[in-house]
This record gives sequence, C-alpha cells and structure tokens, in this order.
Amino acid sequence: MARVVKVFRTLRNNWKKSTFAVCVLSYGGYWLNGKHSDSLLRREACLLAREFGRQQIAPHERLRKATVILNPAACGGKANNLFEKNAAPILHLAGVEVTIVKTDYEGQAKKLMELAEQTDMLIVAGGDGTLQEVVTGLLRRPDQDTICHTPIGFIPLGSRNSLSPSLHLLSDNKVKDITSATLSILKGETVPLDVLQIKGETEQPVFALMGLRWGAFRDVAAKISKYWYLGPLKTNAAHWLSTLHEWPQVREVSVSYLDPNLRPPDLPPQKTQRPSLLYRIFLRLKHRWSPPVVEPPKVEEPEEWKEEQLSTLELFVQTHNKNPMQRRINDSMMIYAEPDNLTVGEYITVGNKKDEDPTVFTKESTKLEASACRLQLPEGTAGFYNIDNEEYEALPVEISLLPRKLRFFISAERREQLLAQMQ
Repeated sequence: MARVVKVFRTLRNNWKKSTFAVCVLSYGGYWLNGKHSDSLLRREACLLAREFGRQQIAPHERLRKATVILNPAACGGKANNLFEKNAAPILHLAGVEVTIVKTDYEGQAKKLMELAEQTDMLIVAGGDGTLQEVVTGLLRRPDQDTICHTPIGFIPLGSRNSLSPSLHLLSDNKVKDITSATLSILKGETVPLDVLQIKGETEQPVFALMGLRWGAFRDVAAKISKYWYLGPLKTNAAHWLSTLHEWPQVREVSVSYLDPNLRPPDLPPQKTQRPSLLYRIFLRLKHRWSPPVVEPPKVEEPEEWKEEQLSTLELFVQTHNKNPMQRRINDSMMIYAEPDNLTVGEYITVGNKKDEDPTVFTKESTKLEASACRLQLPEGTAGFYNIDNEEYEALPVEISLLPRKLRFFISAERREQLLAQMQ
C-alpha cells in the first residue's frame, strides 16, 4: 500500500510531466490502433482480390489489361505511397496486367490520353484535377467514339474527389475508401455518366463530369484556406471580409439555352445476327430489279434558343451525375442562379453550406433545364470559372451535354443506396 501511495504522490508532485506523458501515450495508442485497423482493411481487401485472381480463364483468353493514370502530387504528394500500399496489391492479386503511367506536371494527363493505346479498363488515381484532365484528353481524340466504350475506374487520392460520392460508399478512413474503390473496379459493375463539353471562342473544348461554377461564393471558396489560422471561423471570416471589399457581389450574365431532349430508353447493347446467305441473295436481286425509292432529305427546323438575363450571386451549370441511378425523362443539364437580394447574414450562412457542398441551392434560386447553353458575360468581366474544381479564366462559352458518354465503375452497395434514395 505504501508503494501505491508513493506512486500517486510522485505523480502529484510532477503533474506537468505526468500530464504530458498521458497525452503522448494516448496519442501513441490512438496512432497504433489506426495503423492496425488499416492493416486489417488491406488484408481483407487482398483476400477478396485473391478470389478474383484464382478464377480460371480459357486457354485462348488473356489477362485483363488496365492502364493507371497516377498523379503522384495529389494529396500533398502522398498519392504515390497511398496507391502502392492500398490499391496496387489488390490489382496484382486479382490477376490484372497493370501499366502505371505517372504524371510529372499539370496538364500532362491530357497529352497522355491523346496518345494512349487501347486497354480493357482505364483507372484514374488522383483527384478532381487528374480526372478532369483524363476525361478531356480522352474526348479530344479523333477515335473518341470508339475509346469511350472503355470503362473507367476512379480511385480517390486527391484532396478533392467530387465524383467519388456518386460511385463509392465514403467513410472517414482514407484506406477504406481506396480499397473499396479498387474492389469495385474488379467487380466490373458500371454506370453511364453525362459529360459537359465547354468550348470557348478560340481554345479547344474542356470536358467536365460535375459542372461549371462562377460567382461570389466560388471566389470566396478559393480564398478560405488563406485564413487557416482562424480555425473553425475561417469560412465565416472569409465571407464576411469579402463583403467589406465589395457588396453586393452581383454578377450579370446572359444565358441562352435550348430545351432538354427526351431521354431514349436504356437498352442493353445487342449484336445483330447476320442474315442467311439465301436471304442476302434475295435482297440483292430485289434491289437490282426494283431499287428502293430514295426519299428527299428532311429539312431540319432551326433550333429555338431561349434567352434569360440573370443577375445573380453565383451561377452553377451541373450534370445529374450526383445520382447517376436517377431515372429521368429528359437528357439535360441544370442551370442554377442564386438570387441577388441576399443580406450579409444570409450570404454568410449560404456560403457556409456551399463550402461543405457547392450543389446546395437556396429555395429562391432560378432553375433552368437545358440540353445546351451559352454564357455571355459583360465586357471587362474578370474572374474565373471552376470546372470540376479546376480554375479557368471566365470567358463567353458554349456548354453542350453529351448524355451517357462515359461508363464508370460503381460499387454495388452505392448503387443500391442511390436507388433507395429515389424511393
């Protein structure tokens, strides 16, 4: 008993050292527990991948080929280590022939995709910037109609992964997100996604999966990280300080748009069987002696563009890829314009919500549905667009919808969850 009393007396007399030791031991235990949990997640994913690798293939079949576009600079330079530890072993154990192409500088993924060879699957390992570059390079190719049938997998390694919630179940654990995304690629379940083609007056088109954002909230979001020293108050402070610099922060824009098109039914691709030889001979003889009447070409009616003059705090043109399982009547994009009469308090409140999710809009926002649109900005307008979270100079652009252009791998669990949300 005396020894116990002596220990407690020592701890009381050295309470600063004792407190520091408890903090260090607690943090060390938490860190070790996290490492152990990550190892268990990797082990479980590798065991599942090994089952795919043990599947037998016919003698004439070959291994599936995958081309990985990896951005080592993503996630603060940690992307290469995250991929090698959490995704690469799963792909190798599954028997996939992997070719890893690492980018060295911004914009290189576009050039790589313009020269890439045909592969069974394309895997993008990075964030929003890497994915946007890959999609843009893919759709700029002369043979893009053919190569667009290649399924694409997305492994979220960036600081921003806007498309990931549409394809995978997300958690607070980075390792779990990466392993589950890699396993969804192996399982092979895909979903079609719309693409926006954004073309300026002179430059080549840029392509986006989520949308284009322009306005005051976007400008403030780009500056929030500068106020890191304010901790949880940095978002409020950034919006409030922006009102001191300029208020109201209204943007004027002319939006011309076309009505949405009816969505054709989702039919599985069917291979047409070649007619028999006798039937083909009969058709040739029939066309020779009684050639079919060629109808004159139909005169297409000119497209009817509608125009809206908008005064808004922010304009957002987005696809429906947030929930790709949603059944829609029309193939369309959505155009949202926030009202220009918000008070400073409302502006800060809405800005906080948009910092967490930029696709949250107020009830008073203007909503337009279109198949194509043109944005005409007043002369002398400065600023930037966010196209899938990548900055581009704000210029007059034409935005076209490419419905169901690309197919992405999706996890079965996330598919079921998205379907349940619609019920």
